[in-house]
Amino acid sequence: MEIIAKISKGSVMDQVYLPKNRSGLTVGSFVVIKPLKQKTIIEKPFFYGIKKLEPIKIKIIEEIFEVIDELIESYDNVIVTGSFLDEGFNFDDVDVLVVSEEQINELIIKKEISSKTGIKPHLMVLDNKTLLRGLSSDPLYQSMLSKCVSKKRIIYYFKPLINYKILDLNLLKSKNLIDNFEILSGKEKYYLTRNLISILLFLEKGKISKEQVDNRIKELFNLESVDLLKNNLVEKKEFLKKYDKIYNETFDRIMQNIKNGSK
Repeated sequence: MEIIAKISKGSVMDQVYLPKNRSGLTVGSFVVIKPLKQKTIIEKPFFYGIKKLEPIKIKIIEEIFEVIDELIESYDNVIVTGSFLDEGFNFDDVDVLVVSEEQINELIIKKEISSKTGIKPHLMVLDNKTLLRGLSSDPLYQSMLSKCVSKKRIIYYFKPLINYKILDLNLLKSKNLIDNFEILSGKEKYYLTRNLISILLFLEKGKISKEQVDNRIKELFNLESVDLLKNNLVEKKEFLKKYDKIYNETFDRIMQNIKNGSK
């Protein structure tokens, strides 16, 4: 015999109430109490471009995967990326990519992840076709997936496809740093600089990684660490002088290819 009951809070001990009219489970008999819903067994995730990750971050990632499993019936993969994966205890920038062909309520997922982990994630839902197109033509997609943790193995084959008109639109985002340097946070400045340098490297190499982008930022702006930019510790005049030069050179290169008939 099985009876489903709810644990109630007591003044001294918590308790489970059973109906008096029942067959079996007589008073004084010993019973086993266990959760009706068993905890999902977490499979070992796949790590890409990561040498070391703190145990607490692995635990958070497992909880994110668990939330997705509970709320989404069908999906192709879940990928966690962002500077959350960098060494240290930075928990602000958590990007979660859900790859699915189904329509998904993003607000419910974000709310549940935030409730369970205490972290507000940046959630993106896209299908395989959109992801492949992004990996082929958008340097930020390549940068994100070069360092990530995924629930399932990532197997994407693609050839870099330089679409200069798309790059022109993406580059325009980075102009905000020139126009709004004073009011932007360090993390916003880093994101816009990363976008600019990602496009520059993409034009040069076709394929890029987050490590390559960060190294190029340090080289071009003479920084010991990109954390100086993230923490808003760069000197405005010198930084903007170099940034403006790189931006204009990249913009001119894109415009030249558009004029020559490239896509």
